[in-house]
Amino acid sequence: MVKAIRVHELGGPQVLKWEDVEIGEPKEGEVCVKNKAIGVNFIDVYFRKGLYYKADTMPFSPGMESCGVVTALGPGVTGRRVGDLVAYVGTPMGSYAEEQILPENKVVPVPPSIDPIVAASILLKGHTVLVHAAAGGVGSLLCQWANALGAIVIGTVSTKEKTAQAKDDGCRHVIVYTEEDFVARVTVITSDNGVDVVYDSVGKDTFQGSLACLKTRGYMVSFGQASGAIDPVPLSALAAKSLFLTRPALFQYTAARDKLLKVAAEVFANVASGVLRVRVNHKYALSHAAQAHADLENRKTSGSVVLIP
Repeated sequence: MVKAIRVHELGGPQVLKWEDVEIGEPKEGEVCVKNKAIGVNFIDVYFRKGLYYKADTMPFSPGMESCGVVTALGPGVTGRRVGDLVAYVGTPMGSYAEEQILPENKVVPVPPSIDPIVAASILLKGHTVLVHAAAGGVGSLLCQWANALGAIVIGTVSTKEKTAQAKDDGCRHVIVYTEEDFVARVTVITSDNGVDVVYDSVGKDTFQGSLACLKTRGYMVSFGQASGAIDPVPLSALAAKSLFLTRPALFQYTAARDKLLKVAAEVFANVASGVLRVRVNHKYALSHAAQAHADLENRKTSGSVVLIP
């Protein structure tokens, strides 16, 4: 028997119970790991509340990141030895435990120079994302959600006045792209490594720079063109760093009724729980829709804009 955190019902922090559990012996291709440190991530909260996904079975132990020492080997394990320091991230969930059984192919060796506490805190985190128009309605939510998931968020804004909001929404770095070269700044921030993902709703003015900010095999998510239509992109522009480019439309993801309900419920649940704070910074009378459009296009707004009938 070992001690572990168990969740018998979804809810607040009080549902996390410290209990005895039986983990058994490692089976074919598995190892037993005595944890030295366990990563805590916002996705653990989502599981606890049932906001993101629901665990397949109840009760369950949360946790998707840890570092520890191999204490036993199952049959057929050849790549690990008892005493190895290893880390894991992802599935199977259950790292909130003194010991856990893991598939051999899910663990990675940890160099002796890396402290187990450090190793347990970096594998599920570390993605660096660039969000353009970080103070806008969508940008604000993107920054908050990415930050909650453990990403390092770099946000661009059009004016200095929007910097404070972007920082409050989780941006570790904020770039006023109308005053400085955002590509050069991202290069410095990332030590010339680039970012994993760019979320670009600006379009023409930022597109080429966004590609330049990506690391090898990075993802370019283009979902708007506030500054104008994007010029045609030759495939060679992507081949240089094996980049991925997507132009998603929300309505394609919510065309099926069940998908729409799931997505809406997930968003509302994150708002209700405080993960997302919706900033409705501008309200206009419906009859003043023209003014709302003018202010939006002239970058005079931040957060969400609504019309009141």
